[in-house]
Amino acid sequence: MGSATSELPSHRTPLNDTAETGLKIVVVGGFGVGKTTLVRSVSEIRPLNTEEVMTQAGVGVDETSAVAAKTTTTVAFDFGRISLNDRMVLYLFGAPGQERFWFLWDRLFSGTLGAVVLVDTRRMDDSWYAIDRLEHHRTPFVVAVNRFDEDTDRYSLDEIRQALALPAHVPMVDCDARVRRSGKDVLITLVNHLHAMAIAQEATL
Repeated sequence: MGSATSELPSHRTPLNDTAETGLKIVVVGGFGVGKTTLVRSVSEIRPLNTEEVMTQAGVGVDETSAVAAKTTTTVAFDFGRISLNDRMVLYLFGAPGQERFWFLWDRLFSGTLGAVVLVDTRRMDDSWYAIDRLEHHRTPFVVAVNRFDEDTDRYSLDEIRQALALPAHVPMVDCDARVRRSGKDVLITLVNHLHAMAIAQEATL
């Protein structure tokens, strides 16, 4: 991606005393799609990262052709926090993207109310596993297309929806994972989706 910078918090923000609802959200997607960047940009606390420098051990195992400049990788998960309002707090968990760490995903999904699938249109095939696992767990999700500066094709959201065979009820948004406002808009989209699903379910009772 280009030179835009994340709006990282300069200090730790204490949790509001009135906070009463904590929602666990997982950010998933392929290797190098921007999950760590998204968690970092929106977190109001210094995020916990489990990034390690990539070594020769990953050669031939991790697919890095589209992310040649990437030098670190998440080996467990990222964690951050963001307060949507005085009462509602999101706890964010960024899942590792490489196939060799996928065994961690099912545990991360435990207790999760919803998820963000981050997509890089240059490597849309990397999104299939994330979508499959979320559907398997019946976890509601939204799809956020992380627009990289190097992506010259600029597929529309409708084209991406068709390529991923996503049903119409799954929300899709564009985003720039480096920018706090953009990342927060993604999370608000997910919260609104969860709220709409809850209202629809109540109407059937």
